[in-house]
Amino acid sequence: MPEYKQPLDSKMGNEETSIFAVMTNLSNKYDALNFSQGFPNFDISSELIQLVHKYMQYGYNQYAPMGGTPELRKAISEKYKLLYNIEYNPDTEINITAGATQGLYTIITSMIKKDDEVIIFEPAYDSYAPSIRFSGGKVIGCQLKAPDFRIDFDDLKSKITSKTKMIIINSPHNPTGIIISEAEMKALENIIEGTKILLLSDEVYEHLVYDGKKHESACKYPGLINNTFITGSFGKTFHATGWKMGYVLAPANLMEEFRKLHQYVVFTCNTPIQLAIAEHMKDPENYLHLNDFYQRKRDAFIESIKGSRFKPLKCEGTYFQVLDYSDISNEYEMEFAHKLIAEHKIASIPIAPFYKDKVNQNILRFCFAKTEESIQQAGEILKRI
Repeated sequence: MPEYKQPLDSKMGNEETSIFAVMTNLSNKYDALNFSQGFPNFDISSELIQLVHKYMQYGYNQYAPMGGTPELRKAISEKYKLLYNIEYNPDTEINITAGATQGLYTIITSMIKKDDEVIIFEPAYDSYAPSIRFSGGKVIGCQLKAPDFRIDFDDLKSKITSKTKMIIINSPHNPTGIIISEAEMKALENIIEGTKILLLSDEVYEHLVYDGKKHESACKYPGLINNTFITGSFGKTFHATGWKMGYVLAPANLMEEFRKLHQYVVFTCNTPIQLAIAEHMKDPENYLHLNDFYQRKRDAFIESIKGSRFKPLKCEGTYFQVLDYSDISNEYEMEFAHKLIAEHKIASIPIAPFYKDKVNQNILRFCFAKTEESIQQAGEILKRI
């Protein structure tokens, strides 16, 4: 086997392997029920698969335009008009990405310069901080604390300086399942309006909001929209995470900067899948009732663990349920999660790695985007612990 002999000055430094990869690898090693990484284990729409096949057969197998197919960008524009009464220009304000994570990376990398400060809310999706650091920026964390995980706006204000370039929000929030309320979005609007601070609003779970609540997209707020990038995910919406298909919305001047880098990261994305999704979105029924679909799964998961010593915290959105195990063990989250896999054959995600300081709160995240059979199986395992 070839071996690089020279001392390596690692650009990546001490960056750890993603907790999602770690827990899924452990799940595979122990043949455990995988409720860790956020992907469904049920089939996607057969109609959508047939549409992809149709466009492949029709010969749409070459490069799409760099911004994405006009059909899909138009479909996204029409969705935002329908849901939020906001009009994004399909040509200059919408760009298709190879998954939302690529969109996030490209936004951060195209906007953040050396010594710029970026505020994130911890626990934070694990791609934010590395992307900021790789760009020479400084990560400024604001902690969301269990059990409510609400934003402390006094803490946020105290973290803003003359070097603050961007604030990143995520609602519905991975990993906690909370959503940012209208009052909180207005408070954020009051902080950002009239400044040069950019907002990156990660809204990949926008259609997964429960109990009659509404998703408060950043585009709804006049004091935010002109400074804001929004990321979305077709993988989350259409149960097809392996397709790695997402999008970015932004005002034209911000999108122009985004595209300067995007063209050299992936240039463009899968053509037949874009066309298939665009046709699928012509019927809004294909995404308008996802909240009902996943709320039933959330409720089934909570029902399945009744009688266990795990305590569910509030889940307002996403397909993740956080469980408190403090009545069972005081072990560190990573250790307890490992024990669940090795001894009980069920995989979850510890929340501590989503904090810079690895804050331990005796809670684990479980993905309930699973079949009814898997949910019941998980419940039986958790009730035995």
